[in-house]
Amino acid sequence: MGIVGLPNVGKSSTFNLLSKLNVPAENYPFCTIDPNIARVPIPDGRFNKLKEMWKPKSEICSFLSITDIAGLVSGASKGEGLGNKFLSHIKETDGIYHVVRAFDNPEVTHTEIEVDPIRDMEIISSELIFKDLEFCGNRIGELSTKVNKQNDKEAKEELATLQKVEALLNAGKWVRLGDWTNNDIETLNKHMFITA
Repeated sequence: MGIVGLPNVGKSSTFNLLSKLNVPAENYPFCTIDPNIARVPIPDGRFNKLKEMWKPKSEICSFLSITDIAGLVSGASKGEGLGNKFLSHIKETDGIYHVVRAFDNPEVTHTEIEVDPIRDMEIISSELIFKDLEFCGNRIGELSTKVNKQNDKEAKEELATLQKVEALLNAGKWVRLGDWTNNDIETLNKHMFITA
């Protein structure tokens, strides 16, 4: 899981709380540049019961990998702030926790000047949609050329799915909210859209 949000909203503090680590969580934007990663064990009473019953030679409990990702700013999909680096780090995770600041404290700076959780959520959502749209548009262009030149059946199917993805993203909706067929899901799994 990746922890995402604007700078100075508490991502590194949340990471420290979950991981019991002490990575820097300073009061300035982009304190985190390279992502911090931790493996957090997941307590499970069932695991303990199974250990007691079967007495295995080794015991490996479940864990969750958590990544503290640098803060995202408006325009990141166009390279603002740590934009493209930030978005590539998100793409490496299986899911995201979105941390949103809802507290006002004059001692903690805010990149958007004032605290507005709804606006902040919309900024993050829009930037993720813009990045997926950019990737989708590039892939549609490649597939259109392939379909026109070779009349490739697989390329046609992938193109049809990506055109549905593009329409959904243009409507401001995340890929995960679409109504997908099994064939669509196979294509989506190949591309790993951030909004999926």
